[in-house]
Parts: sequence; structure tokens; C-alpha cells
Amino acid sequence: MEHLKKITVLYLGNKLRSYGCTPTGVETLGKNLSELTNVITASDKKNKFFRLLDMIFVFFRNRNRINLVLIDTYSGIAFYYAFIISIMCRISDVKYVPILRGGDLFKRLNQNKFLSYNIFNNSLINVSPSIFIKENFLSNGYKTRIIPNFIDLGLYPYLHRSSCSPSLLWVRSFHKIYNPQMAILVLNELLKEFPDANLCMVGPDKDGSLNDCVKLSNKLNIQRSVNFTGILKKEEWVKKAEKYDIFLNTTNYDNLPVSVLEAMALGFPIVSTNAGGLSSFHKDKFDALIVEKEDFLSMSKNIKLLISDNSLSEKLSRNARYKAEAFDWGKLKNKWKNLLLGL
Repeated sequence: MEHLKKITVLYLGNKLRSYGCTPTGVETLGKNLSELTNVITASDKKNKFFRLLDMIFVFFRNRNRINLVLIDTYSGIAFYYAFIISIMCRISDVKYVPILRGGDLFKRLNQNKFLSYNIFNNSLINVSPSIFIKENFLSNGYKTRIIPNFIDLGLYPYLHRSSCSPSLLWVRSFHKIYNPQMAILVLNELLKEFPDANLCMVGPDKDGSLNDCVKLSNKLNIQRSVNFTGILKKEEWVKKAEKYDIFLNTTNYDNLPVSVLEAMALGFPIVSTNAGGLSSFHKDKFDALIVEKEDFLSMSKNIKLLISDNSLSEKLSRNARYKAEAFDWGKLKNKWKNLLLGL
């Protein structure tokens, strides 16, 4: 432990919680890593260009005392951040580790082979939260280690769902890649059979998708059955979750989302698309019900199955919580400790 205290880690990612965005890895993992070693984080600049400049500035200001750079690596514009930072690390002879957070990152390996090679082949190791991304990276020759996303289990009181009503919870940023409109279409199908069905959607708007969902609910004339809360503090939405029985995950691209781990810890039966790493993570009809992406009719059908089958609800609720317990920070921090000790 004394050795760890001599290590300084620079963790680069999008620190945008203060602007109403969902906390990212640099804000959650960065905080927990500070229990183990010295951690510097960046950047909290809202403008993407100034955010990159700030990351570069923080790197060069601290490069003589940095032992390792962690880079939250996504498949969008932040992919280019990772490329630029990786070049700076190599020039400065500083070790770096990309944390593979983008659910669509595996496509980058083929679409941007030159950039991918320079980022991922020269890293100390690539860290993946999911088996799905790890297998894709290994098949392309990039050394990759799994360290899953984590939760602080004590923040999520378990509520066993021995039966389910048609009360649905959706928690995510409103962005087209997470397909929030699918949840509205699912609710619309359920209302045809269950007039008391309702949906709560929690999260900030990132690309106008929230307004699209509002418009769709108005068009379908089901707006009274939908509650858009905007972003809530964790303790607020966890408390609100007690009123709901089924968790929806409608995403088209994903890795191993913290929101799903949180829902599992809370004891929700989960109905999810099979996007990305989710198909490798969940076991259908054991700890979740899995449907194809965009297939709102199958999602509705699975929800009806949960409502009619109490034994299935109990099984999914119990097994979801059991699986979530393996992702508690207390159980996963040794994986990060071992990585740091290997420097």
C-alpha cells in the first residue's frame, strides 16, 4: 500500500456532472481510485474543443510526476481525444491505459485501423468493462484485461419483486443511441391491455431525444402515463425506484452500463435489448429478459410475461441482485490495485 501512495495517476475524461449530465467514469472511478493512490482528473470544460485543450494543458503541467494516464475511451468524438492523448504519452514516455467505455468501439477497430493501432497497440494494457469488448479487442491483437464497472452496493437497498405490475422505470441519458423512444412505444402497447400501466423516465437530455419522447407520447395520447423527471440525484431516483416493478433498457449500443448494474442491485426484473456486451452479460430468463434491438413488440410481450408469472419475477429479481453483488467496489478495487502495483 505504501508503494501505491507514491504513484500519481492522471485520469482524463468528461467531467460534466455540474452541467446536469450523468456522472462518467472519470467522476466515479476517479473518486474511488483516490482511496488507493494520488489521482488528478480532467476535464470539466463544457465545450469539446476547450475540454481537449484543458486535458492537454493538465497533462503537460503534471507530466514530470505522472506514472500513469487513464483515458476514458468512447466511440464518438472522444475517440480522437484518446488518440491525441496517446501520442502525447508516447512522446513523453508516460504509460497509459485506455478504458474501453464505448459500446460501439469494436467498429472503430475496422473503420479507423490506423488510429486504433496507434492507441491500443502502444498502451500498457487496454481495460474493458465487458467480455464482449475484450473478445473483440483480443481478436484484433490488442492486449486487453477485464475490470468491470462497479457500484457501491450499500447505496442500493434490495427490494424483492415477488410480483410485477405494469409500472416501468427507465434510467439513462436521453440520446438516440439509447433509443428512449422505444420505451414510449412499449408503454403504448401495454396500455392496450393494462390501462394503469405507467412509465417513469429519469435522466438528462443530451441530443434533443427528450423532446422527441415528449412529442411521441403526445402523438400517441399517452402523456398522462409518462413521467419525465429530468436528471435526479442518485438518492432521489433510488427512492423513486421503490414505486416501480420493471426496469427497461432500450439501448442500441452498449457495453456494461452502470444503470443496469444499479437496477439489478435494487432487485428489478430487467427487460433489455441485446445490444453489444449486454448479450454476453445477461443470461436470458435467468437474470433478465432479452429482446432484439428496436423490437418494442417483443419487449412488451416479455413484460406481459413478467406480470403474469410471479415465479419468473421472483427468479429475475433474486438473480439480478445476486449478480450485482459481484460488482461492488469492495470486490473490484483489488483489480485496480493489481494494475497499479504492476507499474
